[in-house]
Amino acid sequence: MRRSISIIIPAYNEENRLPGTLDTVNRYLGATAWEFAEIVVVNDGSRDRTADAGRAAGARVVENPGNRGKGYSVRHGVMEAKGEWLLVSDADLSAPIEELEKLWRAADGEAAKGAIGSRAIDRSLIGVHQRAFRENMGRVFNLLMRIATGLPYHDTQCGFKLFEAKAAREIFRRQLLDGFGFDVEVLFIAASLGYRVLEVPVRWNNVEGTTVSLWRGVAAFADPLKVRWNGLAGKYR
Repeated sequence: MRRSISIIIPAYNEENRLPGTLDTVNRYLGATAWEFAEIVVVNDGSRDRTADAGRAAGARVVENPGNRGKGYSVRHGVMEAKGEWLLVSDADLSAPIEELEKLWRAADGEAAKGAIGSRAIDRSLIGVHQRAFRENMGRVFNLLMRIATGLPYHDTQCGFKLFEAKAAREIFRRQLLDGFGFDVEVLFIAASLGYRVLEVPVRWNNVEGTTVSLWRGVAAFADPLKVRWNGLAGKYR
């Protein structure tokens, strides 16, 4: 049963993009059957008026203590959210908000604790591709991630993930990485706790204007090894 949903949007310097995104999300929520819905914008120490833009659109804005990273922001949003289901979505809506229906049907139908959007299972659903270098780098990253962690997923980095709230809090309170490696980490923790999380193909379009530098993307290649080491060291217990 669809009872309540929190849509968590981590945001860093998204003053210009956020109003259109939140308008789209609000219109979607107004046409769906959730009994309770909220939008939680996590302001990651933005230097612009991101927080004001979020509040003006009716979102609940929570503030990080400075610029802490996407992993910290998502964890903060998870802990603050009130819904029984939690959707994490990027501020650019590269995965359209309507794709939540696919994740919800998959998780509900399979009695899973979560479902993650994937660009890799059906690449025909990608409308606008990233530049070839970034796209190929993503494929290599996910191959190395599977080798390092043993996880079965083909796209951990798509920023569109749905979790049942109680399971999410058990997962995210064990999270250690504040940067972009958190995606791998939370899925690894979920598996170690015995939670089933499905991978679901979604529509996706690359949106220019990302705040993620190429160097950060390259540096993230070390994160699956960190996750594996943390698991062996018992740090997620």
